[in-house]
Amino acid sequence: MAKFEFDIEPVEQARPRATRMRKGIRVYDPKKVAAFKRQLGMLAKQQMLDRGLEPYDGPLEVRMEFYRPVQTSLSKKERARRLSGDHRPTVKPDLSNYIKATEDALNGILWADDNCIVSLAAEKYYADKPHLVVEIRRAEQ
Repeated sequence: MAKFEFDIEPVEQARPRATRMRKGIRVYDPKKVAAFKRQLGMLAKQQMLDRGLEPYDGPLEVRMEFYRPVQTSLSKKERARRLSGDHRPTVKPDLSNYIKATEDALNGILWADDNCIVSLAAEKYYADKPHLVVEIRRAEQ
């Protein structure tokens, strides 16, 4: 199993934007999403280089944990509940949108292609410092 921690605030995949071109339509990510994917990709490449690893291939089991910031306007009691995990994020953005942006950003870096993922578990939490954790395990054949 390999565990990767990234000091980056998770960003959800937003609807793609489109613009007309002479030869058709160009579809692209909003700036915030594109910047997140670029930055997460660079952080992941560095960790893979530091560990001397190549992108994982074959059937993979992946676990993702998304830690989002706690709002500053909360009472101390509610803030403590959220940081302890007693109160988990049930607000937007959706977990599936976090997953999609992360899969896209790590494609070809942590795994050869996201179609290698045969099992996926993901959770949202609150934290003082937003970050992202990805664990990869080769699936049993």
